[in-house]
Amino acid sequence: MEAIIIKIPVSGGSINQCWKVQTGEGWYFLKENSSEKFPGMFEAEMKGLQLLRATNTFVVPEPVSCYSEKGKAFLKLEFLERGGNNDWNQAGELLAKLHRNSNEKFGLDHDNYIGSLPQSNAKHDSWEEFFSLERILPQVKRGRDEGRLDKKVSTAAENFCKQIGDIFPVEKPALLHGDLWSGNFFFSTKGPAVFDPAVYFGHREMDLAMTKLFGGFNEDFYAGYENEFPLEKKWKTRIDYCNLYPLLVHVNLFGGGYVGDVKQILSRF
Repeated sequence: MEAIIIKIPVSGGSINQCWKVQTGEGWYFLKENSSEKFPGMFEAEMKGLQLLRATNTFVVPEPVSCYSEKGKAFLKLEFLERGGNNDWNQAGELLAKLHRNSNEKFGLDHDNYIGSLPQSNAKHDSWEEFFSLERILPQVKRGRDEGRLDKKVSTAAENFCKQIGDIFPVEKPALLHGDLWSGNFFFSTKGPAVFDPAVYFGHREMDLAMTKLFGGFNEDFYAGYENEFPLEKKWKTRIDYCNLYPLLVHVNLFGGGYVGDVKQILSRF
């Protein structure tokens, strides 16, 4: 590790400690967490960032190095400055172009994390199989095992999974950011930027729905997307179903009101 000249703490969410650091080579963004508590997290994040960068769509911080020492893991990234034009239309177009990157199967060739929870990306031929077996049911099981969710919710989730094939239109797997809420997006001096991915090949409506979960995206964003890669009809009616996954993740991370949100959506089943 190159010697750090200046180290300034910056906001980085609830999982990692984050710093703006200066070395002899310039300024970087440094993330730190426990290598024992989150094994392989930063290695998977590096792969995700490299996948996104290879699409030449959004501005994505270049991963510089990933290393561990004394029980701590570190990820060193290019430091992106905030600024430039808030071109929401362009940002939507970039997401659409990202989603045009496809694969034969849903999933990915490696697992990663969603927040601080492990995320399985085992490959499947259909969205119904992948969304059920790698997303919804594992989170429901974790919630049941930890006493956050009851049997009624578990049964409703199973009923929902049986209907996924009828609810979602058939589309090719799209390369997803995977955790595209407003906190993982900003306008940089180089253009619209994304970071902290949880990438996999999935149904593209997942990313769109996630942008709606906690707000922050301008309506021009969706206009730009539709202009570049039109969505299937009634996609907004499926937003809640897509967001079952991140909501279940939040149930298992934080509990609280997210349990009620999950119950409300699954009450239809």
